[in-house]
Amino acid sequence: MVDWSTTALVFPGQGSQEVGMGADLAAAFPVAQATFAEADELLGFSLSDRCFNGPAEDLNDTYNTQPALYVMGVALLRVLRAMFGDDLQPAYVAGHSLGELTALTAAGALDFPAGLQLVRERGRLMNEASQRSPGAMAALLGLDAAVVRDLCAEVSQQTGKVLVLANDNCHGQIVISGDQEAIETALPLASEHGAKRAVQLVVSVASHSPLMESITADFRAALDQTPFSVPTIPIIGNVKAAPLESVDAIRAELDAQLTSSVRWTESAQYMLDQGVMTFIELGPKDVLSGLMKRIDRQATRITLNSAESVLHLQSAQ
Repeated sequence: MVDWSTTALVFPGQGSQEVGMGADLAAAFPVAQATFAEADELLGFSLSDRCFNGPAEDLNDTYNTQPALYVMGVALLRVLRAMFGDDLQPAYVAGHSLGELTALTAAGALDFPAGLQLVRERGRLMNEASQRSPGAMAALLGLDAAVVRDLCAEVSQQTGKVLVLANDNCHGQIVISGDQEAIETALPLASEHGAKRAVQLVVSVASHSPLMESITADFRAALDQTPFSVPTIPIIGNVKAAPLESVDAIRAELDAQLTSSVRWTESAQYMLDQGVMTFIELGPKDVLSGLMKRIDRQATRITLNSAESVLHLQSAQ
């Protein structure tokens, strides 16, 4: 049985999407079906069809991926709320990169229509940034953050190109982001520094790096037009790995997040230090649950990514 007072809801970012996501959920739960239908109406096209049927090429386009993951997370959240009612009061919510916007909706700080519009604009602008300043990302396994930061500084100095630590995902799993030439230079050097694996990711957007600076003014304008509220559930931000307690803090966080590192290891550790013992991931796949296993094996991990998983949670109560 879930003790909500020691439970956090967490929402994944890009990379969790897959064709078929949400189809069984919408078929099993009217509130999930209504959420996808609402998104289709708000966007003016069938996002649900891209989620349920693909093709993968369309779903993996950042412009579609970001709203798809947002809608999937909100659909799962609404199913939980329909099941548990007022009992659903988690101790914290948090989201990885894009997932932070879904977490803001879960925290009561961002309503669904405004959130969907903001997520769609974020995806559009990030696509635009990738065309202005093409970049790349790579995953490094087996190195700690301090070594990776030194590596990035070394490569940047050597090549004159941007390279930064983008995601500190868990102990021994870090993602770097920047110019393609810098990434290509960094991969063999990472192995020399002791990385167990150094693999370029199949993305064209250098997320959480200075290569996103070209869109920050436009995204800031979108943030200024978005109505936010003070969170009713504590939410932990990516940039400072600390609670976002005001509307100003939320806007500053989302603005900075485009070019700042995702401090996921520290965010999870903050929640653990506050007494959180169970982490429930709402979204396709089980990416964050896998990271949590590396951060703290003692923490309970529950993945809600299908109708079956939700019904299993309900039956366990």
